[in-house]
Amino acid sequence: MGDMTNSDFYTKNQRNDSNHAGGFGCSLMELRSLMELRGTEAVVKIQEDYAGVEGLCQRLKTSPTEGLAGDAIDLDKRKEVFGQNLIPPKKPKTFLQLVWEALQDVTLIILEIAAMISLGLSFYQPPGEGSESCGTANAGAEDEGEAEAGWIEGAAILLSVVCVVLVTAFNDWSKEKQFRGLQSRIEQEQKFQVVRGGQVIQLPVSDIVVGDIAQIKYGDLLPADGVLIQGNDLKIDESSLTGESDHVRKSADKDPMLLSGTHVMEGSGRMVVMAVGVNSQTGIIFTLLGAGGEEEEKKEKKDCSHPSSHPIATIATDGAASANAPGNTSLVNGKMQDGNMENNQTKVKKQDGAAAMEMQPLKSAEGGETDEKEKKKANVSKKEKSVLQGKLTKLAVQIGKAGLVMSAITVIILVLYFAIDNFVLQKRPWLPECTPVYIQYFVKFFIIGVTVLVVAVPEGLPLAVTISLAYSVKKMMKDNNLVRHLDACETMGNATAICSDKTGTLTTNRMTAVECFVADVHYKEIPDPSSIPAKTLETLVNAISLNSAYTTKILPADKDGGLPKQVGNKTECGLLGLVLDLKRDYQTVRNQIPEEKLYKVYTFNSVRKSMSTVIKLPDGNFRMYSKGASEIILKKCSYILNEVGEPRAFRPRDRDEMVKKVIEPMACSGLRTICVAYRDFSGDPEPNWDDENNILTELTAICVVGIEDPVRPE
Repeated sequence: MGDMTNSDFYTKNQRNDSNHAGGFGCSLMELRSLMELRGTEAVVKIQEDYAGVEGLCQRLKTSPTEGLAGDAIDLDKRKEVFGQNLIPPKKPKTFLQLVWEALQDVTLIILEIAAMISLGLSFYQPPGEGSESCGTANAGAEDEGEAEAGWIEGAAILLSVVCVVLVTAFNDWSKEKQFRGLQSRIEQEQKFQVVRGGQVIQLPVSDIVVGDIAQIKYGDLLPADGVLIQGNDLKIDESSLTGESDHVRKSADKDPMLLSGTHVMEGSGRMVVMAVGVNSQTGIIFTLLGAGGEEEEKKEKKDCSHPSSHPIATIATDGAASANAPGNTSLVNGKMQDGNMENNQTKVKKQDGAAAMEMQPLKSAEGGETDEKEKKKANVSKKEKSVLQGKLTKLAVQIGKAGLVMSAITVIILVLYFAIDNFVLQKRPWLPECTPVYIQYFVKFFIIGVTVLVVAVPEGLPLAVTISLAYSVKKMMKDNNLVRHLDACETMGNATAICSDKTGTLTTNRMTAVECFVADVHYKEIPDPSSIPAKTLETLVNAISLNSAYTTKILPADKDGGLPKQVGNKTECGLLGLVLDLKRDYQTVRNQIPEEKLYKVYTFNSVRKSMSTVIKLPDGNFRMYSKGASEIILKKCSYILNEVGEPRAFRPRDRDEMVKKVIEPMACSGLRTICVAYRDFSGDPEPNWDDENNILTELTAICVVGIEDPVRPE
């Protein structure tokens, strides 16, 4: 599939559309055109044509709650009819293309020219002994052997150029191959939560099919297009598609359309997958960009790749970063995104029908203004140079200029010396029969000048640098660092500070509760449940079980004696682990109050730095459970549960004392501190839940938990 071009893949998917979706109630093109709609227009269309999201699920033969059955034949049929969740990669550069790219270096071009001149002139025979009457030149004539070996200089320079080019091209080719292998492995490891047969499972992104029910939550990157079935305070960042930085609020009754390549910034929910791979919005843009790039390449008949022909939707620096975990090999990518191109292409989406969308890049490729074409042509030749390459090129040009000046001076001195010696001092006349002899002398002087120039050009410099960088790449490979381009090594050598992600890179990303402050006692390890007042324990278990995403779970270990599997938000997994350590089961609490019965959810976001869930109690009153960064939640607490489980006043000076005696020692031990609290509300009158400032205040603190993320052993 890797060899198939985007347009082949695209037309193949379109052909599948002819047999009205192989028994499904919607065809591929129907779903594609449905995903073009936004907001109320989409809601009306779904309601009128499909009788709501449930009707849409029925047509796709899926259940909004149970998901697909997971039958292999059904899944294969869906992949055949609606396509796979894969975007075929761009063809890699051939070895010869990489050789041609390596030859574009200025230093190498200077060397090539010098070698050609040197080789050409080495086969020219200098004049024999002319007649005495035509005079002589003292130009340091070479002996016979040296004259015969004159070609060696030029051949040696050419050999060094060939070495540099082959080393660079082979390194780039082999690293590109390794990089693609690693990239495909990473893509296989990318997983997403999907409901199949009533069970929530982690599925590789490429295995998601149309009709799957996907569970989405804060921090997810959506792998496919879909329609929201149910959501809690869902906000999406669609800037990757529209360029708009404002978060878009999504709800099943106002704007249910969720697009691939967008990020969930707040909330959670469930969606039914409607389009995957090249038929999703991201896939369509890739297809259009691919078609546009191919058209331009055909028109210009240029073999070099244009930087903006195939923008990739990621920006990565051409440096190296190491995860240093066993088997973890880091990526060093070198793709730069051309944002303008992508934004132009997204405007296309507003037109109706796929035909118009396919035509658009062809128009833009043919009807572009001449100025833009000129700019593009200029961009083709300008390849980003590393610091060292830039300095080397500058040095080579400077040496070249100095050599040129020196060789010119040498030729002028030799010509003047010959002329003065023969025509002024010895007063010889210029005889017509001597003219060919004089010209031969002048050519010999020119050869001496070229020799000075060739000697001045440093043919060993690029070779030494290339070999040392290739050696560095090998050394870095042993440290689990895959460097894609040679010059990235040297770029990293210039780094003065490296900013590394901590969670999961330097640590194992397995959050575990190790300390807690509960019932006025600071426990350095998880206490025995009997030492905590029953009332406090029950409130704590309910607060953690209900006020965390229901998609977050702790599953049994895969192997005997292994650690339990943490699924979902790792911090919440640490808190659920605390519930299990206290010999309680969070699932029983969740079964009593399923997700759809939660009255109101204030999801976690970077502004709130907390998450709160409101439930309706049997007596008609409300209780809100909150959790979040301890410094944020404690500021909103007016009470705290004491040693017998009763609320007592919690004043600012108590808070300062708690920060000093509990939170700071935990933080000094490298623990993340999370505070769990609650608040009761009267059901009559019902509070204004949108007035967050008055809701998220006067809380009662239950406990402060210290969560550890162990550092990787290496």
